[in-house]
Amino acid sequence: MIDIGYVRRMARYNAWQNASLYAAADTLSDDDRRRDRGAFFGSIHDTLAHLCWADRMWMSRWSDIEKAPYPPKEAGAHYTWEQLQAERTTLDARILRWADAMDAAWIGGRTTWFSGIKQRDVSEETWLLVTHLFNHQTHHRGQAHAMLTAAGTDPDETDIWLMPDRFINLSPQTA
Repeated sequence: MIDIGYVRRMARYNAWQNASLYAAADTLSDDDRRRDRGAFFGSIHDTLAHLCWADRMWMSRWSDIEKAPYPPKEAGAHYTWEQLQAERTTLDARILRWADAMDAAWIGGRTTWFSGIKQRDVSEETWLLVTHLFNHQTHHRGQAHAMLTAAGTDPDETDIWLMPDRFINLSPQTA
């Protein structure tokens, strides 16, 4: 089982990696960000939008964040680049606050929710689902990182041990 220290570190890793990818993507034109590059969600824009959608869905089960009101494959169509950047910044700050306020008993419990994929209520150990939240982020950020690199940008390295101190020590109030 994971512990609260893991969750807090991963929330900061998430904020660092998103800041890096969004800075790299910001150097591209909107057409370049929206160009289909063969990834599961097609473009850089749509991949980053999917991450916002998924983070919103998982966090709606554990906090007061509202669910995304549209299907995962349609997330990119609901955001301009500026809106997507604002959504990511807001979500990252809220994930940091959530992680920093986490209770050890909570992470050892279970989460029950209605699964759109399974079309039924499901229940799973919360620590496993929190691990999934961060694993899912890392998976799709890896796709975005590859697309951004192929597009000629230079996002940060992704190794967690290279995370800059300013993110390791990031306060939710300053995120």
